[in-house]
Amino acid sequence: MPIRLVTFDVLPEPEGSQPAADRLLSGDPRQRIWNLYADAGGRFFAGRWASTTGAWRVRYTEHEFCHVLSGRMRIVSRDGAEWTFGAGDSFVVPAGFEGTWEVLEAAVKLYAIFEPGAA
Repeated sequence: MPIRLVTFDVLPEPEGSQPAADRLLSGDPRQRIWNLYADAGGRFFAGRWASTTGAWRVRYTEHEFCHVLSGRMRIVSRDGAEWTFGAGDSFVVPAGFEGTWEVLEAAVKLYAIFEPGAA
């Protein structure tokens, strides 16, 4: 079977999601996830994510690269460091990060996630 590139121009039906009730801080964020790639070992994923406004607590076990296509979001670390991102911005959230994720304006991003193996 030939190995083919994965493109982001044709999206499958999205999965719906929202933050767990015990992590929700404000709003009623509704998320859609188009996971376009998963490796055979289940450790690397890539796709597109969209969310309406709201805020929730996050705790990362994975490393995530994000590229914002539209909207605005603010991420605040547990120690109070704060970043705001908008269309065209790219960033990495390292495994172990804890804090809050807030969508200020309905947002869309591309993502690539790597789940490290057990230590």
